[in-house]
Amino acid sequence: MATKAFLLDAGRCLACEACVAACKTGNELPTGTQFISFNRVTTGTFPNLAAWPNNHRCYHCADAACVSVCPTGALYKEDGMTRLDCSKCIGCGYCTDACPFGVPVLVDGVSTKCDGCALATGAGGQPWCVKTCPTQSLLYGDREEILQEAKTRLAAIQHKYPNARIYGETEAGGLGVIMVLPDEPSALGLPENPSSPVTLQAWQKVVQPASVGLTSLSVAVAAVAAVISRRNHMRELKEYERTRALAGDDQGTTGPANASSPDNASSADNEIEEA
Repeated sequence: MATKAFLLDAGRCLACEACVAACKTGNELPTGTQFISFNRVTTGTFPNLAAWPNNHRCYHCADAACVSVCPTGALYKEDGMTRLDCSKCIGCGYCTDACPFGVPVLVDGVSTKCDGCALATGAGGQPWCVKTCPTQSLLYGDREEILQEAKTRLAAIQHKYPNARIYGETEAGGLGVIMVLPDEPSALGLPENPSSPVTLQAWQKVVQPASVGLTSLSVAVAAVAAVISRRNHMRELKEYERTRALAGDDQGTTGPANASSPDNASSADNEIEEA
């Protein structure tokens, strides 16, 4: 399946927030939770000022820091989108610290973020935000086609906005949201070179693998302990039955010929020893 992507043309956006409402309604988000937010940024110097909307959302990084640090696989990549399986989230908060855009947030102990409208697009539809955009500043489709459309739009505005550029072609491995910006990324509140904090990178490369190794070791130790415990139990049972047999001989009787006899206990012990 082709890699998908959004187009976000900041120059065309009216900040009408139709996408915000559609996202909340279509995804049935609870009160106080939203995947898209807006704030206006002003660039230039008086009297040559320009105001642009900053459409803040998940940018679906190809090299997604949130996916890299997630210990349970709740965050994963699919079709170019960064998906989230809330049923696997343990609320550790690593993704909220790792994301260079500050996208994931914890709500009631579970991470939340845009998943690219996986249900709608999986059924052949369009994301809710794209459906309602009145200016076509939002589009969705194959990434190569979206990138080509972004380049076409950039060429059409560069004579008016000389600092205009495409953002997302290569940033963070290539974003799933290709943006046409009328100014430099920093002017619109976006990092020039998005990357996760150094401490999170160290955690990913050193601490996380070590913790996995320790978890595996603990499982192995527990297994060995269980075998030893079972072996000791069988020896105790064998000794107990031998004592009963000797007591029976002293009284002129024989020990019970059943599964608890010394011979059977010895046989079971031998099976444990062989295991």
